[in-house]
Amino acid sequence: MINKIVPSVVEALAGIPDGATVKIGGFGTAGQPAELIDALIEQGAKDLTIVNNNAGNGEIGLAALLKAGRVRKIICSFPRQSDSYVFDSLYRAGKIELELVPQGNLAARIQAAGAGLGGIFTPTGFGTLIAEGKETRHIDGRDYVFELPIHADFALIKAEAADRWGNLVYRKTARNFGPIMATAAKCTVAQVNRVVELGQLDPENIITPGIFVKRVVQLESQTQFVAAA
Repeated sequence: MINKIVPSVVEALAGIPDGATVKIGGFGTAGQPAELIDALIEQGAKDLTIVNNNAGNGEIGLAALLKAGRVRKIICSFPRQSDSYVFDSLYRAGKIELELVPQGNLAARIQAAGAGLGGIFTPTGFGTLIAEGKETRHIDGRDYVFELPIHADFALIKAEAADRWGNLVYRKTARNFGPIMATAAKCTVAQVNRVVELGQLDPENIITPGIFVKRVVQLESQTQFVAAA
């Protein structure tokens, strides 16, 4: 019997080694699997490469992981904002490496990994520092730069509900990077608010099929799910 539900965050994060590449869903704090991040801090893996839209807010969630000194490199599109002082401090001190990726390129490179592609040609970044050392081509009158796919060992994402097969539905904008990250990691771990019986999720509303998810852990959340009419 297929059952991807695990009883605790400890089991959900089992096996994440030092030096792993970990994708973490969320757009800022929207859809960020905060409890999984806290558990990753407790788990102790270090020298991590983190793929995320930004570089943390305040001192919670992703910022707490950075502050704990567990991250060697971050790949993101928006590292600086008013409350990104943890990242700022680490970067200025030379304690963390940054790979800056335009947001569209970030999504496209993750999608390329999930689709099994060898990379993409994109006009975004051509002629800038981002393109230095990379292959470029002139195609149909436009200049492009070649970008490699972004693979990961683990993806930590947040969804609203799951069944025991690992099928996922999301809550509104909390969906963001979760679905594409789930396709592009060796092991996807989903934090959900609710676990339902097989057949209770409308197949038309399932965004991430269970084939892309290996572990699901149910954790309490303050948000409430609003079913589609």
